[in-house]
Amino acid sequence: MPPRLSLLPLGRPLTILSRPIAAPTARPTIALASASVRSQNLCRGFADDKKAPVDDVPPKVGPNMDHLPHVSEEAAALGRITGEGGPELEQGTPIQEILERDQDGLKKAPKVLKDQVEPPSGPKGTRSFSTSTRRSAALTTAVEDPTVVNLEGSKFGIPEFPLPTENLLKQRYDPVVKQFTNLLMWDGKLSKAQQDMSRILSIIRTAPTPSINPARPLLPSAPPPSHLPLNPVLYLTLAIDSVAPLLRIKSMKGAAGGGVALQLPNPLNLRQRRRKAITWILEAASKRKSRGSGSGQFAQRVADEVIAVMEGRSAVWDRRNALHKLAITSRANLSFYNRRR
Repeated sequence: MPPRLSLLPLGRPLTILSRPIAAPTARPTIALASASVRSQNLCRGFADDKKAPVDDVPPKVGPNMDHLPHVSEEAAALGRITGEGGPELEQGTPIQEILERDQDGLKKAPKVLKDQVEPPSGPKGTRSFSTSTRRSAALTTAVEDPTVVNLEGSKFGIPEFPLPTENLLKQRYDPVVKQFTNLLMWDGKLSKAQQDMSRILSIIRTAPTPSINPARPLLPSAPPPSHLPLNPVLYLTLAIDSVAPLLRIKSMKGAAGGGVALQLPNPLNLRQRRRKAITWILEAASKRKSRGSGSGQFAQRVADEVIAVMEGRSAVWDRRNALHKLAITSRANLSFYNRRR
């Protein structure tokens, strides 16, 4: 039979301790907790870690917490630093004034706004603050007092008020040029007539010096011919006034008796004389032959006719002389007409 097992000898090498073995130190756990608190800003997990240094941890920033100031706020802050002044941030209509005019909105407004709203002291419809009124007052002061306007960096000075006549919008063109343009216009196309007028003046400006005909002299106050192309408006005015008739022939039917018409000379004012001369020039230009093709050929023909008038080669001179001869022969009818009246 096998021998029996005995457990008594096994108890000798065992050591029985009177107290339990101490638990392992908690330093790794505390260090891990402190590191997690510093990195993630989590709640502490141990009571011993309540004095952990968390001052060096940066605060957590949300999506709407780190935003830049408004452009107007930055400009106002920069103006305060430099002393130049910035935009006023208090412009506009306060909400209290809006609620004073809107009674329905005042009933639904918060109690804080209701307490701030006071009954209006002025008449109904007035405002205690108006940005447009202040700006208009500043502009009026600047216009009335020229010394208020800042001229730093300006090339020209302040114009004198009232403005001269040629600086007005409706009177910015020379009267002769404006009258010529209106008579040049067809079917109400003013822009087309202005383009033709610009071509006419350009052709006159680049034309050679006209040779004056002594048999058909210009006005006595005319400048030298070499100076005329330098001023095309003066060139055109001198050509029109030189061939403008002094009077017109008015036919009075039955004034001589027996149904015979009586021709009476009638003087013209300056505008009427120029209108007659311009009409003659345009009629003569329409009979000229074009030297090419294109939309600017009529302007070329009118410019050639004006140059021909200056040099005494135009048929307009013949019409003017014939009209003056007829007026001289019919001037005796004036006394006969006055006796009949």
